[in-house]
Amino acid sequence: MADPKLADPKLADPKLAELRDSMADFTVQTAKHSNPPISSTPLRPPSEQQSKDRASKRLSSESNGTSEGGAGSRTPVEITALEESFRRFAIHGDTRATGKDMHGKNWSKLCKDCGIIDGKTVTLTDVDIVFTKVKKKSCRTITFDEFKAAVGELASKRFKEKTGEEAEGEVFRMIEGKKPVIKGVTRAVASPTVSRLTDTTKFTGSHKERFDESGRGKGKAGRVDMVDTSGYVAGYKHLGSYEKKVTKPTGPPGAGPPGAGPPRAGPPGAKPV
Repeated sequence: MADPKLADPKLADPKLAELRDSMADFTVQTAKHSNPPISSTPLRPPSEQQSKDRASKRLSSESNGTSEGGAGSRTPVEITALEESFRRFAIHGDTRATGKDMHGKNWSKLCKDCGIIDGKTVTLTDVDIVFTKVKKKSCRTITFDEFKAAVGELASKRFKEKTGEEAEGEVFRMIEGKKPVIKGVTRAVASPTVSRLTDTTKFTGSHKERFDESGRGKGKAGRVDMVDTSGYVAGYKHLGSYEKKVTKPTGPPGAGPPGAGPPRAGPPGAKPV
């Protein structure tokens, strides 16, 4: 019969059995203090999250006067026709303009192009005074809110027979949907320096030979020495007159030169002329 100590490893070696028991306890304690299982929900890819952040920032910047996130943020609203006209005039002639504020020059152009200035009740001086009145002292531009206040000031002068709200609404309708009017084409300003440099009568040397007396260019003849094969010396004034002298009239015998009439009849016995 086999010894039970040999069949059971714990009985065979007490130290080894104690070591195994301590390792088992350590495994149980480690399992208890381990981190909770991670959720099976997959994480959102960074690229998708960044794109949504950019979209939210763009929408918040397009909203009227709201900050990104934070309290007081609103959803983007549709731009009115009045504000659209304000932005069109605000960026006119200025590539760095953002359309959020307007200079005094563009404000005057808006009042002129939209018909607010009539020369009687509202003049250009009134427009400049109202602009200075509504803008901040340290600024050279006006915002959209200040723009509406300036329009209200001019409306009371433009339509004196109407109430404040009616006059303001009438001026708003004059501005809505309008854009800057561009008249004519930009003309080049005559410069004394350019005029002096392009005056062919003052050219000298080889440059003078490239133009005729009227200032018209001679083309290749003014740049290259052309060989004269006519047979005449240089500067001969009667070029081509020899051919006219030696040319004989053509026609029947007795006929006069070309263009002459029939011969006149003389006295009896005389030869025809």
